Amino acid sequence: MTPKDFEYFVPSSVNEAISLLSKYGDEAKALAGGQSLLLLMKLRLAEPKYLVDLKKIQGLSYIKEDSEVLSIGAMTRHADIESSDIIARKWPILFDTAKAIGHTQIRNRGTIGGSLCHADPSADWLPAMLVQDAEFIVSGKDGTRSVNAREFFIGAFSTVLNSQELMTEIRIPSPKNGTVGSYLKLSMGPGDFAIVSVAIQMTFGDDDICQDVALALGGVNEMPFRSAEAEDALRGKHIDGNAVLAAAEGAFKSVSPISDLRASADYRKRMTRVFTKRAIEQALKRKKQ
Repeated sequence: MTPKDFEYFVPSSVNEAISLLSKYGDEAKALAGGQSLLLLMKLRLAEPKYLVDLKKIQGLSYIKEDSEVLSIGAMTRHADIESSDIIARKWPILFDTAKAIGHTQIRNRGTIGGSLCHADPSADWLPAMLVQDAEFIVSGKDGTRSVNAREFFIGAFSTVLNSQELMTEIRIPSPKNGTVGSYLKLSMGPGDFAIVSVAIQMTFGDDDICQDVALALGGVNEMPFRSAEAEDALRGKHIDGNAVLAAAEGAFKSVSPISDLRASADYRKRMTRVFTKRAIEQALKRKKQ
């Protein structure tokens, strides 16, 4: 199939893009990498009358680090994150996540902001943002606002963005000393969407006790979420085999998956336990390196 006819705009600034989105409202869509939207348009599951392509806007693709925060432009490609020395050195969760997305062609075209705003429950970036307490900078006709990742996603394919707003930047706090993390997913094959995904970040003190932890699950509910049950099994503990198993069981109890073409609800639930255990173990291996 081919998309329905649409009018195509290529603005040169954020303000121009916002002006076009404000003018055409719900009949317009912003195009970032296009790896999800164009497919939906070809299948006629999305039929925007106006397409606002962001590719010519300068200053939305970058990776910057200062002493307190990592800033990533919303139009930064997945491949740029995967190949960044800054990311590999200090943010292993982001490296794991970028590497797990699609195939090489998709990572070379897809953007982090586009993926986050699409808000697919099985997409890779969402759990990683939740465990790192990311902030999203959003620009609209009324100015700029900051939205925490926990507040940004409100349902499957649904965010707090209105039709006249754009995400322009992702900000992630610098990890404290003693922080380790990982991201793992189960999929039908390399590059496919997650059947189950697990992101974890733990901070250890000098006494080797887990002082703080964030663990998020994707693919197993209407939207990715942090598992309080799994986190409680790790926080304040020395992380031995029993603690890992308790966290995996907590994750298992916290999910309410559905069945679809990729996996049954029961399989997803059982694999949540398995991949939570593996993700924690991978993070602990990095602690020893």
